[in-house]
Amino acid sequence: MSFSEECKSAILSGDISLAEELAHKVIHEKLDVNEAIDAFSLAIREAGDLFEEGEFFLPELMRSAEAMKAAMVIFQPVLEEGKEDRFRGKVVIGTIEGDIHDIGKTLVASMLTAEGFDVHDLGADVPVKTFIEKAIEIDANIICISALLTTTMVGQKKLIDQLKEKNIRDKFKVLIGGAPISKKWVEEIGADGSAENAVSAVKLAKKVLED
Repeated sequence: MSFSEECKSAILSGDISLAEELAHKVIHEKLDVNEAIDAFSLAIREAGDLFEEGEFFLPELMRSAEAMKAAMVIFQPVLEEGKEDRFRGKVVIGTIEGDIHDIGKTLVASMLTAEGFDVHDLGADVPVKTFIEKAIEIDANIICISALLTTTMVGQKKLIDQLKEKNIRDKFKVLIGGAPISKKWVEEIGADGSAENAVSAVKLAKKVLED
């Protein structure tokens, strides 16, 4: 089995220990880190395609994302030594205050990291003020806010309103997500977009930075 096939196997089977083992092998044997990341990235995209086609379900996609994330943690020190060609942008992500759901948000964070974004995951039950302070602190490109409850959706609007009040709305792309989110809600609050799942969220994040 070739190295790229091993990477594919590790990701598609969600084998975290194998992903870590392969990543360590790349570092110790001084193999091309970018080529290794490309192999892992192709695998996570395939996992995403399988999810969209209904061949993979959420638990399988999450395991694949976690395996990818585990490998990326090992590659990170090498990437930070100046290999900025893979860097896509800085993202602040979290679930809004009053909402403790974080499975979907964590999956999105893992997949964004896997695709070269510098992701700052604030966790769940995050106040609007914390999102804004962190985005300013790291000079983020994108703020991603998840809300799984209709009662907490209003926090997404509150964040955008506060950005406008501070005259910094144009500094950040604001993407929202969560089961109750509709296209109408995105337009109503003036967000830059929403995605139905983690795979779509990564595609959307890339797109808004290109616009």
